[in-house]
Amino acid sequence: MKNTIILRSILFLTFCFIVNPLISQSGRVYEFLNLPASARMTAIGGYGIPDTGDDINMALFYPSLISSAMHQHLTLNFVSYFDDIHYGTAAYSQTFEKLGSFTGRVHYISYGKFDERDEVGEDLGTFSAGEYAFIIGWGRQLSDHFHIGSNLKLIGSDFYRYSSYGIAVDVSGSYINHERLFAASILFKNIGRQITYYHGGNNEPLPFEIVAGVSKRLLNAPIRLFGVAHNLQKWDLTYDRHVESGYMPAETEASREDNIGDFADRLMHHIILGIEFLPTDNLSFHIGYNYRRRQEMKVESRLSTVGFSWGLGLKISRFQFSYGRSHYHLAGSPNHITVLFNVGDVLKDFRE
Repeated sequence: MKNTIILRSILFLTFCFIVNPLISQSGRVYEFLNLPASARMTAIGGYGIPDTGDDINMALFYPSLISSAMHQHLTLNFVSYFDDIHYGTAAYSQTFEKLGSFTGRVHYISYGKFDERDEVGEDLGTFSAGEYAFIIGWGRQLSDHFHIGSNLKLIGSDFYRYSSYGIAVDVSGSYINHERLFAASILFKNIGRQITYYHGGNNEPLPFEIVAGVSKRLLNAPIRLFGVAHNLQKWDLTYDRHVESGYMPAETEASREDNIGDFADRLMHHIILGIEFLPTDNLSFHIGYNYRRRQEMKVESRLSTVGFSWGLGLKISRFQFSYGRSHYHLAGSPNHITVLFNVGDVLKDFRE
């Protein structure tokens, strides 16, 4: 009965908030919600992938992956971003016998400190800016292979004298086949709206997004292949490259080839591909390729690894450590560190 009430509440929130983002389709506020929450996520291109394991960090992205296998798991994440900017995440999972499995998360970003001066350059001190979100996730298994889940997000943003608060939900569904080591998920992300605005009456859209992901671990090799399709709510993610003219040129063989190339380019702007190498239960390596990031951030005159990302995971005793590095631009590549452990197991060892 209680699970039914929770599900109905989630569906009600979804119905209330879905109109605003679907109309706007592009986000302008609370963009920090799209930052990768874990080192593994950074290493595989910036988005989560569904898998058949018990990684709470992937369940933070796809709440339909939340399960009792993550009971009492705690994850801590920290990223030294660019310049003085840093962000992080702390999350914990708990399963209740009658209510189901939940996650609680705090996500923040600090933009550093700034000098405040008046119109003549007089020093007035310093101020800081940052954003944060408190997130509760819930997941439930419907059958042997199908799962559903949702996140509820309470969001705050503070930029000097300007502040804003908002609310949003994520809704996702997953198909998980443990026998075939295959998983697929779809996510409707950041369905919501501002409650208070930076400027009076100026209601700005949230970064709504539709994401779908699949992963397959090979049965006879320690390898997992994955693919993610992001921003499915909008087809063309490329910049405007053509100036409109007053006439339609005749179609030629070259123009048809250009059309095929444009179609392939626009399709690939949605795609992230990668591979995970899992030689043992205690060691893993991750590589991802984000086509859109490379096309937008590369420098034509220099060969670089912009758009590629990599990382590794290492389990020592009760603790899992992960490192992720993503190449955004020649100017720098942020480092992401994650620590994951089972609180119950650690406390048990401490008592003994």
